Amino acid sequence: MHDDARYQHRFREFLRTLGDDPDRPGLERTPQRVMESMQYLTRGLREGLGEILEDGLFEEASRDMVMVRQIEFVSLCEHHVLPFFGHAHVGYIPDGRILGLSKIARIVDHFACRLQVQERMTSQIADCLVDILRPKGLGVVVSATHMCMVARGVRKQDSQVVSTAWRGDFAQDDRARQDFLLAQARC
Repeated sequence: MHDDARYQHRFREFLRTLGDDPDRPGLERTPQRVMESMQYLTRGLREGLGEILEDGLFEEASRDMVMVRQIEFVSLCEHHVLPFFGHAHVGYIPDGRILGLSKIARIVDHFACRLQVQERMTSQIADCLVDILRPKGLGVVVSATHMCMVARGVRKQDSQVVSTAWRGDFAQDDRARQDFLLAQARC
């Protein structure tokens, strides 16, 4: 049996386990839709960083902080396979190299689009950008709403989870980190 057909068969059985009829109107095509959704939401597992970064790295003498704020993302909690979503804020102090701004957003998506935990995702984004840019300093702040906290369990509708990753000057210099946080907070 082909992988897609096997998945759809198993998902139909899952619907039966929940007590529903996978053959009723409205659910007939649900296994296919879920498979397509999961493939899209986990695409970061199958894409290469090379294709994301293509033609995006530039030699540049700039040494002032660059920040991309409010990068929207959606990820899936690896513990419950429920979405968590929010914004990532990425800033760095170049040291001879800059990266196209859209590439930073694509790197966020690359690590968000998989079964994930926010803490790891934040560090992966930071470590990837440090490897590519070799900046003087880099910071990543991620703020997210987790459906595993909102829709089940503790059911806290307004909770936000914030995680940070500091590298280089931002990890070692309180003032640099404060400058990052002030820039990130401005509207």
